[in-house]
Amino acid sequence: MTLGPDFGDPVSAADFPATVLRWRHDRAAATVGLERLDDAEWLAAFGRFRPLPDNQPGPLALRYHGHQFRSYNPDLGDGRGFLFAQLREAGTGRLLDLATKGSGQTPWSRRGDGRLTLQGGVREVLAAAMLEALGVPTSRAFSLVETGEALQRNDEPSPTRSAVLTRLSHSHIRFGSFQRHAYFERADLLTLLMEHCIQTYFPHLDAAPDRPAAFLSEIVGRTARLVARWMTAGFVHGVLNTDNMVVTGESFDYGPWRFLPSNDPNFTAAYFDENGLYCFGRQPEAAHWNLQQLAGCLTQIGDEASLVAALNGFSSAYRQALIEAMLNRLGVMSRDADQDLALVNAAFKALAAGGEAQRWEPFFFDWFGGVASEHRATTGPRANLYQSEDAQHFRNLLADFEPDRPQRLDHPMFSAAEPEELLIEEVEALWTPIAVADDWSALHDKLDRIETARIAWDLAPVPV
Repeated sequence: MTLGPDFGDPVSAADFPATVLRWRHDRAAATVGLERLDDAEWLAAFGRFRPLPDNQPGPLALRYHGHQFRSYNPDLGDGRGFLFAQLREAGTGRLLDLATKGSGQTPWSRRGDGRLTLQGGVREVLAAAMLEALGVPTSRAFSLVETGEALQRNDEPSPTRSAVLTRLSHSHIRFGSFQRHAYFERADLLTLLMEHCIQTYFPHLDAAPDRPAAFLSEIVGRTARLVARWMTAGFVHGVLNTDNMVVTGESFDYGPWRFLPSNDPNFTAAYFDENGLYCFGRQPEAAHWNLQQLAGCLTQIGDEASLVAALNGFSSAYRQALIEAMLNRLGVMSRDADQDLALVNAAFKALAAGGEAQRWEPFFFDWFGGVASEHRATTGPRANLYQSEDAQHFRNLLADFEPDRPQRLDHPMFSAAEPEELLIEEVEALWTPIAVADDWSALHDKLDRIETARIAWDLAPVPV
């Protein structure tokens, strides 16, 4: 990262008592040329954080501010993580970040210990894997290393085991990165940061006559596509603060996340979200609010009317992205705007009509490919759920849509009665043998099944 000292602070990783490799994402490693590292080399890099060859000399804790549950906090920054390295993606040459969670204290740790629980690391590995399988633009859990410390936490039985996670993402520049420089009224640094983002992530904007408005419009579109994918994946992030959203429109930093059991707009992931600010149905609203805060920062360097116009593009961008995401999840091809929208509305109504009995993920599993799965859906274990008036309306509309790549249904996964889900009860069950007997087999089996599902769905990704 070449932005300079106003954007990050040199730090050192904690000297952990142990480094035990628990997860390495070899497919992700291949995208940045690190798949040939043996386990000892891997641990040196992602347990001891020895600099990678021809890369930055040491870790940087990034500076940012943010709204946390809509209260502004100027005392943020990378408090238990840092930017470790930046590498080029094979085939595209795009820049990718390797950044950490749980790597030790930094100047921004405040009263925290800078650590991550092993259970929290396992949860992030699972969330990232499942989201990638469901076509959500997400950071990838690159490495999980157990670090041999006993941590005290209020939200899980303590003492509990410790870990350091490394994630791979296109960017860790947050909405809050801009908020920090706006807070100090540093228009020069806002401009520098925006130009860095355009040059690094959005070079197609280089000729834009109104760069701040074009920049905001790009982020609005990317954020709309991200939230639409969350909504069709039935995913609840849980903590949609401005410091948890990045300019490239990738989902990251998985804490109290949940996948929906069934269609419930009020479903809340975080136990501390007492008013449901970030519940499932309010995620588009939360994202738009966060974009408003980013737009407010950019008024220090751009034309306010143009920025408002860019911001106001969120609703239409989200509506179109939601249609595309729903068709993608159903495995059918677009027809025309009116029919596509009608199908999306009917799908959400059918999901709601089944109540708690209609689990979210099985609905998409049963109807994947549209008419190509009609017999499978109507003779399977949920056949009775598809007889309601709302379900029949959905089925009638779906019959007019051609399957997209119907050969995907030949995958053995679609011969099973049940799809891969990742509900909280299973997440907790996967942790129990690790906590009790240090048995990781169930977790690795689950990750293998999620990878099989990713290959079987073969969902069109969102460009980032």
